[in-house]
Amino acid sequence: MVEQAAYDAAYKGVTDILTLYLWRRPAFHLTRWAAQAGMTPNMVTLIGAVLCVLAFYLFWIGSFWPGVAAGFVFMVLDTVDGKLARCTGSSSKWGNVFDHGIDLIHPPFWWWAWIHGLEAYGTPIEPVYAVMLLWAIVGGYVAQRVIEGIFMRRFDKMHIHVWRPIDSKFRLITARRNPNMVILVAALLFGRPDVGIELVALWTLISLIFHAVRLAQASAAHDRGQPVVSWLS
Repeated sequence: MVEQAAYDAAYKGVTDILTLYLWRRPAFHLTRWAAQAGMTPNMVTLIGAVLCVLAFYLFWIGSFWPGVAAGFVFMVLDTVDGKLARCTGSSSKWGNVFDHGIDLIHPPFWWWAWIHGLEAYGTPIEPVYAVMLLWAIVGGYVAQRVIEGIFMRRFDKMHIHVWRPIDSKFRLITARRNPNMVILVAALLFGRPDVGIELVALWTLISLIFHAVRLAQASAAHDRGQPVVSWLS
């Protein structure tokens, strides 16, 4: 009970749907096992980093299902390392940079590898169209991160995802790595990884528009003299 309470206290309340619901139970058991085994959060992050690179390679050669397996284990470990650090009080500046650096950098490389692997899988995309999709996904991803940074700077370091309930609910499915992987796996089940990456591009643009509108609405409210504070406050 004490372990569960400590773990729950370390869990972020506003995150994506996989992290909040699907990963929660297995991540708890893995976190407890890692603590009992004397593993440090950086060890877990390093194992995850290796699996992250392996997923990139497998996507690149069109081995999508093995790549998904490696990617999903990495995604679980990406939850475990942070929870282990908080539960054991062993967080460090380097560990934080290592973990969040991987989180920020790797998703565009995964989508690039996925597009490259389509030819080997047998569902190639015309090169110019492939570049357009990649630019939409990567550009949309970067632009959303920029919007989040602008929101935090303007509104006293408050995350855009906690302004109103709709923002927290949208965070469950917004075009980040985990929801995007759900889209890709769903398409892969039908043998159409090419359609999957097209849907990821579309969902990225929809998510970008949503966040841009929310930033504009918060700015307008602020300019009218209305307080812009988290609904969780």
